[in-house]
Amino acid sequence: MVAVPRAVAVWSSLQGIWLTSEALGFVVAARELPPQMPKGEGKWRTRPDTADSLGPNAEKAAYPRRYESRACESQAMSFQPRYIPQPYQDAPDAGRVILRDGTTAQLRPATPADLPALQAFFERLSLESRWRRFSSLSLPQPELLAALCDSSRPREKLSLLVWRAAPDGTAAARIVAIGSYVAKDATTAEVSFAVDDAFQGKGLGTLLLERLALLAARHGFTRFWAVTHADNRAMQEVFRESGFALTERWEQGELEVDLSVLPSAASVAKLEMRDRVATAVSLRPFFHPRAVAVIGASRDPASIGHRIVDVLKSNRFQGPIYPINPKAAEIAGLPAYASLRAAPRPIDLAIVAVPRDVVLDVVDECAAVGVRGLVVITAGFAEVGGEGRELQQRLVERVRGHGLRLVGPNCMGLLNADPAVSLNASFAPVFPPAGRVAMSSQSGALGLAILSAAKRFQLGLSTFVSVGNKADVSGNDLLQYWEEDPATDVILLYLESFGNPRRFARIARRVSQRKPIVALKSGRTKAGGRAAGSHTAALATSDATVDALFQQTGVIRADTIEEMFDLALTLGNQPLPAGKRVGIITNAGGPGILCAGVCEASGLTLPEFSPATRAKLATFLPAAAGTANPVDLIASAAPDHFRQAINTVLSSGEIDALIVIYIPVGLVDTPAITAAVGAGIKEARTTGTATGPVLMCLMEEHGRGKISLNGEAVPSFAFPEAPARALAKVAAYADWRRRPSGIIPDFDNLDLAAARRVCTQAAAAGPNWLSAEETAAVLHALNLPLVPSIFATTAEEAVAAAERLGYPVAVKLASRTLVHKTEVEGVKLKLNDATAVRAAFAAIRARLEQTNQLAAMEGVVVQPMLFGGVELMVGVAHDPLFGPVIAFGLGGIHVEVLGDVCFRVTPLTDRDAADMVRSIRGHRLLEGYRGHPAADVAAVEELLLRVSRLVEEIPEISDLDLNPVFAMPPGQGCKIVDARIRVTTT
Repeated sequence: MVAVPRAVAVWSSLQGIWLTSEALGFVVAARELPPQMPKGEGKWRTRPDTADSLGPNAEKAAYPRRYESRACESQAMSFQPRYIPQPYQDAPDAGRVILRDGTTAQLRPATPADLPALQAFFERLSLESRWRRFSSLSLPQPELLAALCDSSRPREKLSLLVWRAAPDGTAAARIVAIGSYVAKDATTAEVSFAVDDAFQGKGLGTLLLERLALLAARHGFTRFWAVTHADNRAMQEVFRESGFALTERWEQGELEVDLSVLPSAASVAKLEMRDRVATAVSLRPFFHPRAVAVIGASRDPASIGHRIVDVLKSNRFQGPIYPINPKAAEIAGLPAYASLRAAPRPIDLAIVAVPRDVVLDVVDECAAVGVRGLVVITAGFAEVGGEGRELQQRLVERVRGHGLRLVGPNCMGLLNADPAVSLNASFAPVFPPAGRVAMSSQSGALGLAILSAAKRFQLGLSTFVSVGNKADVSGNDLLQYWEEDPATDVILLYLESFGNPRRFARIARRVSQRKPIVALKSGRTKAGGRAAGSHTAALATSDATVDALFQQTGVIRADTIEEMFDLALTLGNQPLPAGKRVGIITNAGGPGILCAGVCEASGLTLPEFSPATRAKLATFLPAAAGTANPVDLIASAAPDHFRQAINTVLSSGEIDALIVIYIPVGLVDTPAITAAVGAGIKEARTTGTATGPVLMCLMEEHGRGKISLNGEAVPSFAFPEAPARALAKVAAYADWRRRPSGIIPDFDNLDLAAARRVCTQAAAAGPNWLSAEETAAVLHALNLPLVPSIFATTAEEAVAAAERLGYPVAVKLASRTLVHKTEVEGVKLKLNDATAVRAAFAAIRARLEQTNQLAAMEGVVVQPMLFGGVELMVGVAHDPLFGPVIAFGLGGIHVEVLGDVCFRVTPLTDRDAADMVRSIRGHRLLEGYRGHPAADVAAVEELLLRVSRLVEEIPEISDLDLNPVFAMPPGQGCKIVDARIRVTTT
């Protein structure tokens, strides 16, 4: 044992990586480095398949797209895209990880208690792996192991451990991989990895690298450095395929790697791809099992275990079914087995319907025989609270420890309607028709009703999952599976709660670009709201946040189960409209008028048909018919009138969608009319111009569902308002999808460190509002355009401030506790001289004395008066589940009364900011209205983006109110007149 000098490094026991003694800071066995390594004369080479070379201009060179910014200064500034990794299901340093083969494991930081397990891990490595990784057959020294188990100072070093049970499922969880970084200097850390022989090639090195990079960046590091053997191809590929910008240098058979840990477009895209593919692989055993075992199968026909076996058999699952019951030889006509070990193999999927207290033992048995997926029907877990919640946590740990996936517990099961599979792994008596719509439901009872309705309305399903308590498999996982599923075109979600809404937002935004997502979210009321300390908190209800999340991500929100089916029938059977122009053809004026009213109220337009189109309609319609839009064929319309009118209007090129309404009157039978409708659609389609969707309202007893017209499936509705509502939401989604994706900007003139210091220091004293000076410091650090403000504690100081700023001025109460200043007469405006300023100060003080609130007065803030511009507000409230929620609307003291406010969940993209500005009713004021000049909309958008960055970077900010903000004329930016920031400990 020797003290290692600076010129000596240790060949780490972490997969062939050199660690210098300077970085390790303890005594280890060492050997001298070659004199040229790591600072030799070898030539650094940028990998052509990474984002770009390292250096301060790396991102600028790789991504030259830049945007003009002028909210805060008169000269033009620029910003470029900022890349944020997709949020993890649990946490970056702890929770579930999914391996390349679809199995799972548990990740967490190393602790001193892990020392024996870590030593056992290194002892298990084969001699070949030990030599290749350690350059020695000896085990690492105790000092090194102890250092690796200390993650208490992540600014100096950090180790992450991956835990799994033995591959045969017989042993308790043990360490199967470790990844570490150790500080080399203020911005660079050495990184190293080691993976159990049995788990090599499963992507663990890559998973650890991406997690360590994110954590290192959070603690101030910008680069990782490593050296590995020339023959360690696996480690080299981990670095090269990570997507991080890197350079390489070869020296005497060793590869030295220097890579950026800052996220880039390439690294984020590859991370998302790996997560998406691994998740899809992990869920495949649920939907395409080679064999299914039912554990808890019973001979009692009334039991759930018997019903599951029965529906699996009756719906002709295309694989073996193994009922498991130690006391039965046969169940539902199938041979039963005393245990899983006695049943034939392989078994991919196990349906568990046993008493709660034996579920964990069943998990162990499933792991031992190679089961990949568990559906736990059994209830009595987290939904009952207390002991059940604790038992569910143990269940999840046991499942992940064995590398399995779990649906449930407390669920009704799942199904795959593909005829090649025909899997009904539930106790639902109804098996829906096969189709291309997938669905997840948090409610088992509602799931049963939905399956029944799907069959009744001929809505074909690809797969259905009752997720129950979502202990492991979540809606986010299913979205990623269905994103890759070639059998699914439309996704339906019934949601009662969000487990990880920020991860949902990221995944849903990506999936919605390819496949529509329709969500029915329960709980629209304000039950259980908290006392609001700011305008934003008062306005930002939970449901408003859900609406904002869906709008940002392209998710179509259904208001009722009925509407969810309407949307699914439309999206699953018709193309998306190219615009919002709608044509209506009806044989009754009243329904046509109702339909048209809902269309226009929902944002659709009914264009006037051209003279040519109206003339063509007049050639075959009765004189009493109407050729405007809606086209009224009148009650006596014959089938051929429908056919010709549909062909004419649909192929005119003047509409983007068509609604056909038929109410039975007279002697014409409905089948003749529907046949004519189908013929008209077919004729129009042959022209090549009729590419929009067609919806039908068939106002009779069985008019709702899907009808096949000349080979084209057309959604049918019972009442005329329904197709209008469905089409409006589909058209809005199509418009969202056509628009380019937004970017999250990264400004180059932010001092986040300064803003963070102010907030963390203030939060250390507990939840409170920042002082006027602290608030100004935070806003200035973000280059936010605060009106010049001077704090004063006496009347004479206020006069001096006014003289310095120039009259007229405003004098405002400065207080951490009195939130709404106008309610205590704490705002005095248009003060033109020193006398008025003194009087204003005295009046504010007297008013507070009168109400026994003088102790809350810290002083006043003096500002120059602003004239012109549009009065706005920008605010932030921290939702405990969604994180920061930004509000924008018309400002002033009446903001809560007017309620003209929209919301978005951070982080905002430039598209989000633009949508916010244009979505309020008062947007016309920003465009210029009745002689008033237009406002600097670009500056307002930038203000929103900077506020988003502020609250994302500094989680201590719980509330923020900028009200009012004056949007000045174009080129003059915007000005924050009043600002309040509340901080709390995180």
